[in-house]
Amino acid sequence: MASETYDKILDAAEDLMVSRGYNAFSYADISAEVGVGKATIHHHFPTKADLAEKVLARYRERNRRSVEALLSAVSDPAERLGAYIDYWEDCIRRKERPFCTGALLASEIPSLPEGVVRQVQGHFSDVASWLGAVIDGGNRTGKLETEKGATAEAKMLMATVHGAMLAARVAGSDPEVFSAIARRAVEQIMQRPRK
Repeated sequence: MASETYDKILDAAEDLMVSRGYNAFSYADISAEVGVGKATIHHHFPTKADLAEKVLARYRERNRRSVEALLSAVSDPAERLGAYIDYWEDCIRRKERPFCTGALLASEIPSLPEGVVRQVQGHFSDVASWLGAVIDGGNRTGKLETEKGATAEAKMLMATVHGAMLAARVAGSDPEVFSAIARRAVEQIMQRPRK
């Protein structure tokens, strides 16, 4: 079981990665934020790469739990996609994790350690698989109809949602900017079948 200090270090590192990026924070920044010495951070996470990998592994696990909760609470595929958009819009509005950690780090892949790159790639694979399964399920049940296959549509939607986060950030973390782009993407790729 992780200690409170361990979790606080992970929280601080994730906040710093989202606000600054991987390459623009140090253990000194975490030390100042958490109130522990750098030696304590190194005890839990010998290298910055170890720390980032753990942050992303935890992030992916939280996402998996959120998806499982969403799947059990919402059965309609279009409503599931809407709930995905709602989640990010709410995060942006509350300025609580207003940007996907995996998407942010993807822009730094050329300079990231290999283990961190694998976690970022795993995150994108997780999201694409989930969106693809939702879209495919909608296609198979006749509740949704797409122009392209579920895999291609999922990747386009994922890219659009991440781009919408970036556009919202440029606009001062404006959730309306995010929503206008992301909701339109859902409308464009999903069409109700004609009766």
